[in-house]
Amino acid sequence: MSAIKITRKTILDTDIYCLTAEKFSLGRSNLEVIKAMLDNGIKLVQYREKEKKMGLKYQECLEIRKMTRDAGAAFIINDDIDLAILVEADGVHIGQEDFPIEAVRKLVGNDMAIGLSTHSPEQARNALKRGADYIGVGPVFRTFTKDDVCDPVGFEYLEYVVENIDIPFVAIGGIKENNVAEVVRHGARCVALVTEIVEADNIGNKINALRDAMLSAAES
Repeated sequence: MSAIKITRKTILDTDIYCLTAEKFSLGRSNLEVIKAMLDNGIKLVQYREKEKKMGLKYQECLEIRKMTRDAGAAFIINDDIDLAILVEADGVHIGQEDFPIEAVRKLVGNDMAIGLSTHSPEQARNALKRGADYIGVGPVFRTFTKDDVCDPVGFEYLEYVVENIDIPFVAIGGIKENNVAEVVRHGARCVALVTEIVEADNIGNKINALRDAMLSAAES
């Protein structure tokens, strides 16, 4: 077990929220990529693999669960509630068209965090009212890592959440090294990245560059 207890309230207490995307990972396995993330101080990993067989996902997630626990990092699973329960993940992340938060809570119990993707002020207010532990805010920019993604929401919605929604949030969607500072300057403290990290030749160098850009923006 990790020295620091991960709770529903603290799961987003970090700067970079990493997601898996093996098909973009330059031939590297998810386990290789996640090891590089954890070795470079990442404290939050989401497993998102839409097209893999469930048995393979289960075996991978058992390994990732051990790796994240050993590193004191949080582990979130996208969409697959049963998988999250079976591998004792710290959280599950759902979308607007998945099972409702209330139903998911019945399945996962009171200890597991529930994150919800949101794309508008109305959805953010609804997530807050219905008990989401955190929300995804985006896509801030256009993204091509998902097939069913909506149009970019830009900074207007991000600023609304910063000013009006009193639960943790993560900015997501098309965030790269060359625009992450702008996202931070608009109020994001935690940002989610997919291909910018998994496609990097050197994942450690990319994480360091992102953190440098975020820190400079936060201090400016």
